[in-house]
Amino acid sequence: MSNAVNNGVWSGTWVAERLGVELVGDDTLTGMLGLALRRNPKRAHLLVSHVLGKHVPQSPTVVHGHGLALGHRVRALLGAEAADAVVLGYAETATGLGHSVADGLGGAPYLHSTRRPVAGVATAGGFEESHSHATSHLLLPEDPALLVGDGPLVLVDDEFSTGNTVLNTVRDLHARYPRRRYVVVALVDMRSAADAGRLEDFAREIGARVDLVAAASGTVRLPEGVLEKGQALVASHEAESAAEGRTSAAGTSGLVAQFPAPLEGVAVTHLHHVRVDLGWPQGLPDGGRHGFTQAHREALDAALPAMGARLAEAIPEGASRVLVLGFEELMYAPLRLARELEHLVPAEVRYSTTTRSPVLAVDDPGYAIRSRIVFPAHDDPADGPGERYAYNVAGAGFDAVVAVVDSVADTAALHAPDGLLATLAAHIPHVVLAVVPSYVPAPLYVPDLPEESPMLPEPLRGPAFSSYPPEEVGWLLQDLSDVTLEAPTEEREEAIQSGGAHYAESLPVEYQPSEQYQRLFHAALETSAARIAQAVGVVTETVIAERSPRPVLVSLARAGTPVGVLMRRWARYRHGLDLPHYAVSIVRGRGIDANALRWLAAHHDPRDVVFVDGWTGKGAITRELAAAIEEFEAAGGAAGFDPEIAVLADPGSCVRTYGTREDFLIPSACLNSTVSGLISRTVLRADLVGPDDFHGAKFYRELAGADVSVAFLDAVAARFDEVADAVAGAVKELLAADRTPTWEGWAAVERISEEYGIHDVNLVKPGVGETTRVLLRRVPWKILARAGAGADLDHVRLLAEQRGVPVEEVGELPYTCVGLIHPQYTRGATGADGRAVSV
Repeated sequence: MSNAVNNGVWSGTWVAERLGVELVGDDTLTGMLGLALRRNPKRAHLLVSHVLGKHVPQSPTVVHGHGLALGHRVRALLGAEAADAVVLGYAETATGLGHSVADGLGGAPYLHSTRRPVAGVATAGGFEESHSHATSHLLLPEDPALLVGDGPLVLVDDEFSTGNTVLNTVRDLHARYPRRRYVVVALVDMRSAADAGRLEDFAREIGARVDLVAAASGTVRLPEGVLEKGQALVASHEAESAAEGRTSAAGTSGLVAQFPAPLEGVAVTHLHHVRVDLGWPQGLPDGGRHGFTQAHREALDAALPAMGARLAEAIPEGASRVLVLGFEELMYAPLRLARELEHLVPAEVRYSTTTRSPVLAVDDPGYAIRSRIVFPAHDDPADGPGERYAYNVAGAGFDAVVAVVDSVADTAALHAPDGLLATLAAHIPHVVLAVVPSYVPAPLYVPDLPEESPMLPEPLRGPAFSSYPPEEVGWLLQDLSDVTLEAPTEEREEAIQSGGAHYAESLPVEYQPSEQYQRLFHAALETSAARIAQAVGVVTETVIAERSPRPVLVSLARAGTPVGVLMRRWARYRHGLDLPHYAVSIVRGRGIDANALRWLAAHHDPRDVVFVDGWTGKGAITRELAAAIEEFEAAGGAAGFDPEIAVLADPGSCVRTYGTREDFLIPSACLNSTVSGLISRTVLRADLVGPDDFHGAKFYRELAGADVSVAFLDAVAARFDEVADAVAGAVKELLAADRTPTWEGWAAVERISEEYGIHDVNLVKPGVGETTRVLLRRVPWKILARAGAGADLDHVRLLAEQRGVPVEEVGELPYTCVGLIHPQYTRGATGADGRAVSV
């Protein structure tokens, strides 16, 4: 076989003459493609690229350059949107091409599909490639957030033939991670006019823009019966191909004398090859199977000169033609190594990779696959043992070959007498092996629990406990529904303020709203649902972007629980994520339920836990949680919990993760258990909660007729579509903003406390939510309302009127309203509703 690809003859002539297949296109197309026949019952012909680096050895600069050029074109097409683009390449042929396109896009994050399952890595998607020899593709990103976002998704394949593969991919991904824009990139666009129309129709169907960028375009005209004719032609040459395979495997003896004396740092480890330690950087992915970021790219660029130098030392002097041979999906790392080597040795360097696709080899200048070597699979493939191939390597005049495999493929089968290395040695005098460590993401979290840790019960779930569906939330609580815990409001207030009892040791009598108040709740929900939906979207997107791509939502019961459920619904709606969600108890002055933390640490990585609450007032719970987490760790509890709360509203400026900092009416604050799954506030009392128990709560089944818990969630979730654009814009601004807490609310509370002679800040309850709680559960003294506050305070005014509590308008107030509980409580006076008030 000649060293030139085909001595100037178009490498599709042999197939075209025998089957009548016609490649229609300009000189660019025919210069990039040849034709071959493959052993495939679905498609007889194979378009063989001269610039992909798969079947035809090519200059690594040419191969990388084509990907870079396509990436530059995509970057120009997208303009400012290019900064948010993510690139997805197809296994196996386009893994290196896609990576090169990502390089050309300016370092966009990159992921490629894979046919290799990896233990411990969750599948984020998958699709089928109908015409391929091996059809099933998996998406296994280490960080699922790689597929999350509104930026363009760039899909890269070597050829765009019918569009089926791209349609399958976009259909699957759009259902999970919808986007507004997709860009399809290929070396060649070979679609028919009908296929082109299908893509346009599909784009309209999903409501997204789909662009196409290709280096060349044309069509393949196939005569009637070409599949049957092609199969017959392949069958007639099988005997010749089989003989060639036996020759390749047999000529592996007597090669020791071909090796020179071992070079310094290069160990002769087998009769057929020398092994080079690349010095691959620890923790650097070997490719895009699990994702490849700009930081990874920079680390690779920094390490390449030294790795290239080690390979150059292993190339014998006088070698004039060197092949760097990659391995199936492992295309990009060998490509970059080959390009580095190209600058370091005087020899002509070429690059290609092995493949699992069976293609007929015919030693004819007009045929694209002149030779093939056959060897057993050596990476324990998911589809079982079988043959693998390297094309246009035997007889191509190479003096040396550098076989680059990942460590998963560095097996006994690789080194066997009929393995790849021996087979290469039968045709090439000098064989070098370089092994790249297979990158495997961190394993699934396995807690290291002391043996004496008590067994904790599984979370309570609806309908046995709460009116929420079981998948919406698991309650890390114990059921105290059969215990009488309620006490009259005035008795509780007197006991709390006198120090005789803690507020968490009893429950207030559940307030049953009047018909007028219920109408007010539904009116407030109608007007505020979209506003709440936007805040839900913003806080959820912020959590996924900054805290964890697959967060474990842990609501602070009970005000945080509806918010946690809504965040979970948003993550499913926007990203297809099925996030775990739990509710736990936190008690002011006594901390968070440590047993709940132990349960969470036993089932999830604490680093993924995000605590959720409804809103911040003055920030007391924010501080309580931070102190409790510190105490938990100091006592030997699992480390890694982040104490910062994610809230729907942060009017007190106490946290960095929030949906809004406006103080507005969140209708779930208007009611008690009937908007929180019929669950009471939590209880912590020594005679009911032992050292190995979860905190307690009651399930008010008898209030089912008044329950609006799910209706509240549904009303807000129904507005997700209409606020999606606003959420995207708000999140972009928020992530770029300085969100350092100012604790403005705490300062205001201290000022109000001093001004009104209340020297216990716990009796000052700022914000609409906290004020509502005061009116529903405590004995209020007065309500401070910001002058000009509108409908957000309608329910507060109604409750205040019913309780006989004055509402005082204040000009300078950072909150919409503040509820005050007077410290000098007496039981003698009563309000308009007959309940005791303070004087």
